Amino acid sequence: MNLLPLILAKREGAALDAESLRAFVAAVSADAAPTYQVSALLMAILCRGMNAAETVALTRAMAESGQCHEWSALGRPTVDKHSTGGVGDKVSLILAPLVAALGAAVPMLSGRGLGFTGGTLDKLESIPGFDTQLDENRFQRQMAELGCAFIGQSERIAPADRRLYALRDVTGTVESLPLIVSSILSKKIAAGPAALVIDLKVGEGAFMRTLAAGQALGTALRETATSFGLRCTVLYSRMDVPLGRSVGNRSELREALALLGGSGPADLRELVLALAVLMLELARGGARSTLCADCEAALAGGIARDRFLAVVAAQGGRLDGQRADWGLPAAPAVAILRAEAAGYLPAPDAAAIGRLCVGLGAGRARVDDAVDPAAGVEFLKGWGEAVAPGEPLARVEGSDPQRVAAAGAALAPLITPQASPPAAASVLLGLEDDEGFRPLRGLAELLRGR
Repeated sequence: MNLLPLILAKREGAALDAESLRAFVAAVSADAAPTYQVSALLMAILCRGMNAAETVALTRAMAESGQCHEWSALGRPTVDKHSTGGVGDKVSLILAPLVAALGAAVPMLSGRGLGFTGGTLDKLESIPGFDTQLDENRFQRQMAELGCAFIGQSERIAPADRRLYALRDVTGTVESLPLIVSSILSKKIAAGPAALVIDLKVGEGAFMRTLAAGQALGTALRETATSFGLRCTVLYSRMDVPLGRSVGNRSELREALALLGGSGPADLRELVLALAVLMLELARGGARSTLCADCEAALAGGIARDRFLAVVAAQGGRLDGQRADWGLPAAPAVAILRAEAAGYLPAPDAAAIGRLCVGLGAGRARVDDAVDPAAGVEFLKGWGEAVAPGEPLARVEGSDPQRVAAAGAALAPLITPQASPPAAASVLLGLEDDEGFRPLRGLAELLRGR
């Protein structure tokens, strides 16, 4: 296909019609358009933008470029969650089995990480034997039996998105709002849920640095989703400091297992509960306070963890629930950082910790980089906690002793105890739904909303 007419039209600021966008996506899927022309059109879209109708048309064409799932025969409501990504974001590992254990179905189409630590698939693949490439029969059967499955994007699901994202990453067009919206929603629409909750992260460790920029994306996502009949709520969450106390694939998995069993850090717990309540509200309705109580009971009683372990076993993963370490391989190299003086542990900068962990091997600087499942940082104290001289502050792990030593040296100045504790702040920033945007100062305020 010759894309020149589309490039010229968009260069001049014209809107592209749905037929042209469908032909463009079909050509990308079939590798039937010159890469240089696809790249030029992406840059024209970045510079000139797209209106709402164009964004919807592009999203529809990308979703329909591959297989689209349909779940009406399941007999339970379907709902999914998408996160825009951050440092220490292991929420999906907890959220999907929790919501599934409470009666909804969660067809979790997940991705790999780029820029900071690994994505959900990388964390799951740190479990020996875990298979994220389920065929259609296994996917359908597991959804019927367990209400939850974690799968990766394949050539069957929104194949145009895979090709376009690879080009966007190397042509400086990742930041285009309509391209972000169509990339996120085409995969979610293809996965087939009836409702969607978006965890839109804001801060120095997130793609969107400011709440204003986050709201522009959140509103575009929600309005586009709604045009497909996909009920959508956006929760804005803080990403100035790492989420939880662990950053890295296997270390985040261990922390997720702890929270699934009723323990775990307060900020991670607050975000998980908020997202679970919103997902269950869209899926089955009910008062938010009642839904939250159901979620807390499922965590405290181990029901959510049992569901996660069942999903892991169904997808070939090997975890030993009788062992404290879950039978996971030990990291070959470990360094413990200790306080040199008394004080309070500062809240470390999320972006700095993310870059440090990429250097350690826990994340990717490029799409084809390998990830070390053992690499990560575990903070042994919470932000603002008092520490004494010699007390352990953090544990650095990995397969490469030199990388572990370098990461430990880089981490030390970021967690030097300070004279006063940092100001406490909720991880929740705001909520956007059919009633518009409302700021939040914590979970209690969210629960009072309805």
